[in-house]
Amino acid sequence: MPLRDLLPGLFAIALWALNIIVIKVGVTEMPPLMLTTLRFMLVAVLLVPFHPVARHQLPFLLLLSLTFGSMHFALMIIGLEQAEAGTGALLVQMGTPFATLLAVIFLRERLGLKRLVGLLMSFAGVAILAGGPSLPAPLPTALLLTSAMGWAISQLLIKRGPNIAPMALAGWVALFTVPQVALGSWWFEDHQWQIIQSAGIKGWGAVVYTAVMSSIVAYGLWFGLLRRHDVNRVVPMTLLVPVLAVILGILLLGDGTDVYKLGGGGMVVAGVGLIVIRWRRRRPEPDTARS
Repeated sequence: MPLRDLLPGLFAIALWALNIIVIKVGVTEMPPLMLTTLRFMLVAVLLVPFHPVARHQLPFLLLLSLTFGSMHFALMIIGLEQAEAGTGALLVQMGTPFATLLAVIFLRERLGLKRLVGLLMSFAGVAILAGGPSLPAPLPTALLLTSAMGWAISQLLIKRGPNIAPMALAGWVALFTVPQVALGSWWFEDHQWQIIQSAGIKGWGAVVYTAVMSSIVAYGLWFGLLRRHDVNRVVPMTLLVPVLAVILGILLLGDGTDVYKLGGGGMVVAGVGLIVIRWRRRRPEPDTARS
């Protein structure tokens, strides 16, 4: 990949890794569902007016708002409130093994030995994480893994669903997600209006960053790369997200390090790498000596 494309790709990866840190900081001033509501409201306002969709696509977008907006993103923010940034990012990375399993079960895709080893390594990595002190309590762990499953289900829906432009998809999914997470915030959280009035740079900065930098800028750069390069050349770069999140969590939030996080996290990343990276045999060079 030429440097002019590699650098924007790495910048998008850095934005997504920093997004984990920003969420951790943001929920210190705003409750997670309220932050999620404001984030999706901002995304919808910025994208929906400029990216119309066909009426027959609305039911699909509504379904995707349930799996991606509420199940993935909202549960991720709730789980991250009670988890270390790096460990949370590693658990959410399990979306790739989950998506592979779902594709095998429902789409009858062939697993293959390499992907099977990758699956086993990923789940073994989570088992190792479970033995260390960095794994959060059972409830936030379950929420983060459910968030990963929501991401996996969403990928299968997108794969089988109508062809919708990425920014249109992001905007309309955000619009349909707003009432779901707003209802959750009204039911489970308190003092929303007072929090809006008293929130400072941490809370509002998290809303703006997660909406603009993570959802619009990073995905805009990423989809541009996917249009210009083969998917198998671009997607493996996402393996850097949990690695950077672990490093940023240590540097910026004071997260701890232990052999469980390093060993288990390394196995998760390596397992996901075996799933997403495809090796192609190089074609033999022509024998110029005989020509």
